Amino acid sequence: MSNSFVIHLHYSSKKHWDLRLEKNDVLKSWAVPKEPPSESNIKRLAIQVEDHDLNYGSFEGVIPEGQYGAGLVEIWDEGTYTPEKWETNKIVFMVSGKKLSGRYTLIKLKKSEKNEWLLFKTKS
Repeated sequence: MSNSFVIHLHYSSKKHWDLRLEKNDVLKSWAVPKEPPSESNIKRLAIQVEDHDLNYGSFEGVIPEGQYGAGLVEIWDEGTYTPEKWETNKIVFMVSGKKLSGRYTLIKLKKSEKNEWLLFKTKS
C-alpha cells in the first residue's frame, strides 16, 4: 500500500528540510537539518515534530512573521512511499519521488530526549 510523502525545504530561523510521511490520515513529520541523502552510507539527524494535516503536503508559500515556523516553504521532493516496517523506534520505507528513490530507514536514538532519529538510505 503506497502513501504520499513530501519533503519541504523550509527557510525559517535555520534552513532545513521537513520529511513528511502520510500515516493514519496525518503527515508524520521530521525536521532534517541537512539535505536528505540520495546515496547510502550518509546519515542525517531527523528530529520528529508534530503531525501535520494531510492538506499541508501541497503547501508552498510564506508562513508570516510571528507565526510558528515563519519563513518560506517550498516542496523539494514529493511522491509515494511504501512502508515495509513501522515500529515505535524504527521505520523502513521505499520511496518513489522526483529526487529520492529507494529504501530509507529512520531509527530513533535510544538516549534522545528530543525525539531525535537517524535518517539514511539503505542499500537494496
